[in-house]
Amino acid sequence: MDVLVIHFVCALVGTVMASSSEPNTIVTNGMSLFLRDGQNANSALLVNVTPMDFKGTSPLSGIYFQKNLEEKAFILGGSNYFAPIQRVEDFLENKKSEHIGTVFPTYKPGFTLSNLNDILPEFVSNTLKQAIPFFDTKLHGFANPDSILTGLETRSSSPVKIIRNEHLVSNISGIYPCGEGAGYAGGIMSASVDGIKCAIALLENL
Repeated sequence: MDVLVIHFVCALVGTVMASSSEPNTIVTNGMSLFLRDGQNANSALLVNVTPMDFKGTSPLSGIYFQKNLEEKAFILGGSNYFAPIQRVEDFLENKKSEHIGTVFPTYKPGFTLSNLNDILPEFVSNTLKQAIPFFDTKLHGFANPDSILTGLETRSSSPVKIIRNEHLVSNISGIYPCGEGAGYAGGIMSASVDGIKCAIALLENL
């Protein structure tokens, strides 16, 4: 699976949203309004996670890995549904942020200055620390020291896949696992296409 772990907030148009679905967890997502006239832009930095990266042999090990990160983010944020945030410069230097610079966070209900390195697996932190300066060589200003990292988004793709056969049916007759939640898509467009495929398969199997 890919785990979307950090929202990277820099310039114009976007908002980082509270998206938790369970108590005592922090999950974020990004959005922008139709006019694209917000104070910030947001993009998300994804780090690839494979079954070798989390412990356990349960089919649900990926979900446990995901939830563990969400619970750690909740605690780091102050256990009050505030998101932990960090300036890029501080993240790269592995030190807790002590102030907000030129970029102000959009996350509501609030935020807590933190060190995201404290809760991220080392391979995730290291990957992000390589990626941010690299992106800056392609898009100057991406590694602005005052840009804000808001953690965590862990729902970019499903940590499990519900197996389906060549007719797109699960082991339960009449059930067609479909889209992102079932592990067959990685975004709005691919989920839509998979939905069309499943609808066609259903009609063919009537």
